Amino acid sequence: MKKLLLIGAAVLAFAAPLSARAADTLLNASYDIAREIFAAENGAFIKEHPGVTIDQSHGGTSKQARAIVEGLEADVVTFNQVTDIDFLVKNGFVAADWQSKFPNNASPFYSFPSFLVRAGNPKNIKDWSDLVRDDVKVIFPNPKTSGNARYTYLAATAYAIEAFGGDQEKVKDFVARIFGNVPVFDTGGRAATTTFVEREIGDVIITFEAETKAIAKQYGEDKFQSVVPSVSLLAEFPVAIVDKVADAKGSRDLAKAYLDFLYTETGQRIAADFGHRVHNDAVTAEFKSQFPDVRLVNVDDVFGGWDKISLEHFAEGGILDSIYGSR
Repeated sequence: MKKLLLIGAAVLAFAAPLSARAADTLLNASYDIAREIFAAENGAFIKEHPGVTIDQSHGGTSKQARAIVEGLEADVVTFNQVTDIDFLVKNGFVAADWQSKFPNNASPFYSFPSFLVRAGNPKNIKDWSDLVRDDVKVIFPNPKTSGNARYTYLAATAYAIEAFGGDQEKVKDFVARIFGNVPVFDTGGRAATTTFVEREIGDVIITFEAETKAIAKQYGEDKFQSVVPSVSLLAEFPVAIVDKVADAKGSRDLAKAYLDFLYTETGQRIAADFGHRVHNDAVTAEFKSQFPDVRLVNVDDVFGGWDKISLEHFAEGGILDSIYGSR
């Protein structure tokens, strides 16, 4: 009996540190081009929470969401697309009311699809209408695998809806012509950046404004030029606790503290420094000169919301598939 008690004590002694480690460690599953911003956010958070470990996983958010359902034990997600968190809701990993858990519909910062061209803008690209020209090659990733590219597709569609007075055939033709000017569809935003910058393919890359700033900063602002289109689509960056994982690991409190940190003045300043537009008034004023005015439309007003978009545009056999088929 004494021997059994000793074995039991040993098991408990081994189990306790595992639980403690789980509660002090987070895995953040995030979008493809968010490596640098979250390296900075994580460092600042850990400085305020010594002993905590934040691990990162990056990829197209649709792919990330599927990976979580298939076993990736992410405590939190910081995505660039609402539909991918809704996918986790439908599969029982995230609470249905996730957007009410944090401010601004659980979006700590935002951006929009914007353009980056080569120095001097040799093709004189100014707006979406220039992307259908025969002499322009356009770079953006595959909307089937990249939330970044889905925003590009929707922003181009929103522009065309205005330009053609809602004529759906003309809208589809316009977007299909842009797609026809894409020489290669990479799976994610970072691969598309590599294609444009390092392989020097294409005349313009379409990506989030924050990424255009990051590319110019990293590779040389003398080599590239930002072009803000006349209108673009508000791109929110939704965050959520992966309830099923966090509750199983005992990490819910840490997960909430981590996502709350993104809304603090420190977290917002880091986001702005990485080219994201933020909600904090003081930080917005501080970075005002770095963000030109732009008219943004949103998915609810133009498309009737994400549920309708998913059904009409992104479902199998939807509008996006028909555009691919016409390339």
